[in-house]
Amino acid sequence: MSLTRDPKVVECVNRLELPFGQDGIDPYGVSKAELIYFLSMLAWFYRNWFQVRAHGVEHVPKRGRGMLVGNHSGGVAIDGMTIFASLLLEMEPPRLVHGMAEKFIYRVPFLSSWASRMGHFAGLPEHAERLLADERLLLVFPEGARGTAKLYWERNSLVEFGTGFMRLAIANRTPIIPFAFLGGGEAFPTIKNLYGLGKLLGVPYIPVPAYLIPLPRPARLEIHYSEPMWFEGTGREEDEVISGYVDKVKERVANLIASGKERVRRR
Repeated sequence: MSLTRDPKVVECVNRLELPFGQDGIDPYGVSKAELIYFLSMLAWFYRNWFQVRAHGVEHVPKRGRGMLVGNHSGGVAIDGMTIFASLLLEMEPPRLVHGMAEKFIYRVPFLSSWASRMGHFAGLPEHAERLLADERLLLVFPEGARGTAKLYWERNSLVEFGTGFMRLAIANRTPIIPFAFLGGGEAFPTIKNLYGLGKLLGVPYIPVPAYLIPLPRPARLEIHYSEPMWFEGTGREEDEVISGYVDKVKERVANLIASGKERVRRR
């Protein structure tokens, strides 16, 4: 594995349609240089360790605002990093997706600085609204920390979706691009979550994989992107209406998971 600058990655990052200044920093603090070095490492894992297959990337808008909404899979952030890499490496033109990260990350000095340099922000409505107003892409996992806490035998299930993303999408006239992420549970097969230890460390929990070492193992990962979904309104609709819209997105994600599993089974 090379930790140097991957030429393909350099090309992709240089083609990002972002307003980087002379110092290589965009208005949100995204660092071009740090993006290249991190993605060069991530690209090796993407291509070799996980042999990722991304299907339907053409459904992600080439330009303009959009909200990627999908399932959590794996006890650590394998899913988010894989989506992040797929849009930079496989989209034409490449796009940077901004992740709405859990707030606890910003209590850890190194993680908070790194997240900002990669374009990830605390999942606050004001951050998301500003990014959408600037025609950026957002990555949202409506299951939250409950989704990453799935145990191995729950890996392809869905827990309750929050509704905030739907109000945000409607109010900002933003298409939702549902996706399914498969293989995270195989890469990091969690058999137990240590909630007490997590509380002591300031995180929701500490996942324990079947092989005890807290690192992902080689496993083939798949992403299935779906056609955009649009919802009309103001974002101030009754809870019952919003919940109905959320259920439609959740159903689409569930169908993508089911069809993805069937595709894997037939290979």
